[in-house]
Amino acid sequence: MTIAQRTPIRLSDGRELVYFDETAGHDRNAWPDKRDLPTPPAASQLRHDPLVDEWVAVAAHRNTRTFLPPSDKCPLCPSTPEFATEIPAPDYDVVTFENQFPSFSERVHPDEISQVTDLVPVRPGIGRCEVVCFTSDHNSSFGALTPARVRTVVDVLADRTTELSAMDGVRQVFPFENRGIEIGVTLSHPHGQIYAYPMVTPRTRLMLTAAAKHHRATGNSLYADVLAAEQRSGARVVAANEHWTAYVPAAARWPFEVHVAPHRHLPDIPALSDAERDAFAPLYLDVLRRFDALFGKPMPYISGWHQAVTGEGRDLGYLHLQLFSIRRAADKLKYLAGSESAMGAFINDIVPEKAAQLLKDL
Repeated sequence: MTIAQRTPIRLSDGRELVYFDETAGHDRNAWPDKRDLPTPPAASQLRHDPLVDEWVAVAAHRNTRTFLPPSDKCPLCPSTPEFATEIPAPDYDVVTFENQFPSFSERVHPDEISQVTDLVPVRPGIGRCEVVCFTSDHNSSFGALTPARVRTVVDVLADRTTELSAMDGVRQVFPFENRGIEIGVTLSHPHGQIYAYPMVTPRTRLMLTAAAKHHRATGNSLYADVLAAEQRSGARVVAANEHWTAYVPAAARWPFEVHVAPHRHLPDIPALSDAERDAFAPLYLDVLRRFDALFGKPMPYISGWHQAVTGEGRDLGYLHLQLFSIRRAADKLKYLAGSESAMGAFINDIVPEKAAQLLKDL
């Protein structure tokens, strides 16, 4: 473990914050949050769309969230005498805290949940949304972290996955990072998020359906079989080591998309061994640096951990990280227009084998 000290505190509005320190001896309670903050918002509404059998979260309070503040007003930097941020201490290693503008939370106001129509059930969006700050350095990035710090982040995500998965009503836990204003990032400080969903998300439902069908037909894990096929082919493998393989999916939806998968069938991040956690860091950092080198400038991306659900279907999940970018050329982005946004039918501009070769050649 690279976490020497774990210190939970409460912010002035009652939200939880946890310091994860790589060295011991920090008195984190010496730095209380002295801000006068409003009461956190109530949980969002979940409205069920009967036409596609999906739940949609309605969280109007998120419309007022902080948007691209100047660097001296960044809420994710350590606090200073001149500006109090979300992190009260003057420095930190890795920190997680409840989002001030959450899509899901435990704070339910029953009077705000009312029926819309007979065909559209409404229920509270119970869950948790947390922010993960990877470093106190505002000008850094995940790709610039040391392998030791990446290991710390993995340990933190394991900690939060275990805790959030045990919450009542949580169906799956999704840690992710959005990077770049092209993706829609509203804060430039290196950070990610963790969503503890009160439902199984649409993509995960599709993956579970496909995995169950494959298991009925073959008795095998679908993702394990896909990974094995990619390893045998090698045409789309970008990098690999003893414990992990990074490859471009044969049917990639995005111009540049890579899966980073452990060689063992594991349900979630907490199930990773120490050796697997150590081996992840250099491989993932290598892939991120290839992304940035592709066009000679920081690559906008979304990076998310697919983990097993907490209930029915958990045995079908196979932990893996999905990394993808909407940049398709140095000066062009892939916009989700008619076919993708309206119909969910993706059309990729880059042949996956070509994308893999470009990344391998760097």
